[in-house]
Amino acid sequence: MTTLDPITPALLAPVLELNRLHENELSPLTASRLARLVEAAYFARVCGKADVFLIAFDETSDYDSPNFLWFRERYARFAYVDRIAVADHARGRGLARRLYAALFEQAAADGHAMIACEVNLDPPNPASDGFHAALGFRVVGTGGYGAKTVRYFVREL
Repeated sequence: MTTLDPITPALLAPVLELNRLHENELSPLTASRLARLVEAAYFARVCGKADVFLIAFDETSDYDSPNFLWFRERYARFAYVDRIAVADHARGRGLARRLYAALFEQAAADGHAMIACEVNLDPPNPASDGFHAALGFRVVGTGGYGAKTVRYFVREL
């Protein structure tokens, strides 16, 4: 079984490459920006050699994303999934669900009330919509910046 591991400096390059392959759903990153995100993250894990990764922040994190700030203005205790990506060869193996389960467990243990995230509405991301719906997320708003429009989701813990 593939383990869940912290994103270490040795894994930054493969995580950056997986992010590059999913920039349409996520957003572009530089190596230095990724390193800063991982350092500031509440939860930053990979499965395998970056077959899938997840980076999340909590309400105390020093993070400037407009989507994260939308949640911080509205909710007192939460963990926010900033980005998750799955390599094509790793799809359908339950790895993203395992990462979310680990995040749910950690956040609940730390007293967070919910998990928050956003999913692209335009450009659409139906696979992510379905995945988050299956995990019990519900829509709580919409927003956007630049060329993207997103739906904001939460899942109570």
